Amino acid sequence: MTFKEKVSSLLQEVLEERSSLFLIDLTITDAFKVMITLDDDNGVVLQDCIDISRAIESKLDREEQDYSLEVASVGVGSPLKLTRQYIKNIGRTLIVTTNTEKIEAELVDANEDFIILSWKAREPKKVGKGKETVQKEQQIPYTDIKEAVVTVTF
Repeated sequence: MTFKEKVSSLLQEVLEERSSLFLIDLTITDAFKVMITLDDDNGVVLQDCIDISRAIESKLDREEQDYSLEVASVGVGSPLKLTRQYIKNIGRTLIVTTNTEKIEAELVDANEDFIILSWKAREPKKVGKGKETVQKEQQIPYTDIKEAVVTVTF
């Protein structure tokens, strides 16, 4: 078993014990720097990162292979990558970039195939001059999304 396979296997074992945690990214460089990025349905806390790090380190031997290990949560401005992240963020505002447009809207629904966004827009009145505020809703398949980021409001 290669070092990469061993780390991946250990990580899967630990994540099976903690069902709310899920893997976003696992990168192992040629210099054996292991970078694990996690998310959680309820938000990742520091103790989660510590526990995962310790569980993996306890089963790896530095005499066998020298490595460095970094376990982190998804950053605030990180793009959403998995369906589970979209579902977790229903009700929050996203900035979604597709091949044709960029939309800032509330994520009102998400499933395995697409997301649904809702927002208010100013459009010309159908009769008369001026503009009116209209409620818009759009269904976007994941295949059309280039990037989606949760906006942070204070």
